[in-house]
Amino acid sequence: MGEIQLKNTRDGNILQRVSKVLLARREASLVILLAVILVPIVFRSPQFLSFTNIDRIINDISILSIVAIGEFFVILSNGIDLSVGSIIAFSGMASGMLNEAYPQVPVFFLLLLGTGLGAVMGAVNGALVAYGKIPPIITTLGTMSIYRGLTFVLSKGTWVTAHEMTPNFIGFPRQSFLGISALIWMALIVIVVTYYFSRFTRSGREIYAIGGNATAAKFVGVNEKRIRFMVFVISGTLFGFAGSLWTARYASAVNEMATGFEMQAVAACVLGGVNFAGGAGAIPGVVLGALFLGVLNNALPVVYLSSFYQTLVQGMIVLLALVINTVVDQRKTRKLLEQRRAR
Repeated sequence: MGEIQLKNTRDGNILQRVSKVLLARREASLVILLAVILVPIVFRSPQFLSFTNIDRIINDISILSIVAIGEFFVILSNGIDLSVGSIIAFSGMASGMLNEAYPQVPVFFLLLLGTGLGAVMGAVNGALVAYGKIPPIITTLGTMSIYRGLTFVLSKGTWVTAHEMTPNFIGFPRQSFLGISALIWMALIVIVVTYYFSRFTRSGREIYAIGGNATAAKFVGVNEKRIRFMVFVISGTLFGFAGSLWTARYASAVNEMATGFEMQAVAACVLGGVNFAGGAGAIPGVVLGALFLGVLNNALPVVYLSSFYQTLVQGMIVLLALVINTVVDQRKTRKLLEQRRAR
């Protein structure tokens, strides 16, 4: 009898440890939550998990993942970029207009153009924040309007529609290699490269250091201005790249494109466990956050919720995620203080 009780106690301890590990990792918690949400959805509509629908969801979140990773680096450094949608719009419009005016220009150059324009606009944001000492939220709030205005000036208020673009450009995201679309391959490349950069390079670790404690980071030799400038260049580059992909994916370039998309990017970061105060978070969590939003957007119509309710539900989920992040951070802080007192 005693042996049985001892075994049950050991099993209970093992399960408790496993549950603590799962809850400690936001990625694991998000996967569990996603699985729980999928159960009633799949029960109502078994076709939801069909290959066609899954492929559609992953293609839909590819651009969001790229943009969210750009936002991730800014938030990681204890900042925020609100000019997301405007950079996407300007770079996407420039790519679409160039494709219309010069159909012979290769797709690669169109993507390079959007990426370069995004890098320049990100550099402007970074220079104002790092060297102008203007808070990121104020800087990007201003440039958000400036870049959107430049989009209207560039296009003179007109649109570039599908029949004005070349088949090569609008067909690029749908090209398949090994059964995977080019759009997904682009997102995977960005995920792998940025993950390596954030985890295994000195600059990546310095971004964590600046976001965690800028004063302490300075004392160990981290150049804060360089890091803050760099994160906005990275984010702008990814936003510009996403802008060109956006125009090709949706076969149109309009002045209002990606309006409010910064909400989606921030939501993916928050859901993925990125600390809004900076210094904590990981790219796998951001990608899972984007996947969660993609599944949510695709699943809510299945339960007959209109687009208005979809926005409401997204906002509530983001708010809940912020509350959870705050509670978890407070608990970690209390534990650290208790350990220091015990020592």
